[in-house]
Amino acid sequence: MNSSKIKQLTTMGILIAISIILIISPLRFPFPAAPFLEYDAGDIPILMGGFIFGPLAGILLSVVTSIVQAVTVSSGSGWIGCVMHIFAASALVGISSAIYSKNRNIKRLIIGLFCGTLAMTAVMIPLNLIFYPLFAGTPVDAVISMIVPILLPFNLMKAGINSVIFLLIFKSAGSLLLRIVQK
Repeated sequence: MNSSKIKQLTTMGILIAISIILIISPLRFPFPAAPFLEYDAGDIPILMGGFIFGPLAGILLSVVTSIVQAVTVSSGSGWIGCVMHIFAASALVGISSAIYSKNRNIKRLIIGLFCGTLAMTAVMIPLNLIFYPLFAGTPVDAVISMIVPILLPFNLMKAGINSVIFLLIFKSAGSLLLRIVQK
């Protein structure tokens, strides 16, 4: 394995570790309309990896981070939480970094993050309809009634906040990581 691949894998491992730290950090807070839903900043390092290394690497980071999270810090949500996080984070990072990778400029960065936020929100509606009744023993009708007042705003908020924070740090942190990996 050449040194650039080793640097990329090492950097991706560090991004996974940072993501897990952010998931358990005090930066989490419950969503007021549904305190069982909590915001966390864990997707920001996954976005960083997707924008630096490309959409496939970002999706791989989503999968590995979700599995590590499921077996360590979020064991209460089990395989259902793991599957939902894989799809949510993959939609956000996959769409946004794919759009950005076509033409790496600020306009594409913002469009990508906006589309990724919408994609994550859209993906979470059917996933909640399928998995939340299994997880919580809630009837599907109850989940349907939560879509507009709870699920849409929560997912837009979570992906939106993570996208804005990522946008603010990408120029400096992304450039630094890219230089480290390319050395």
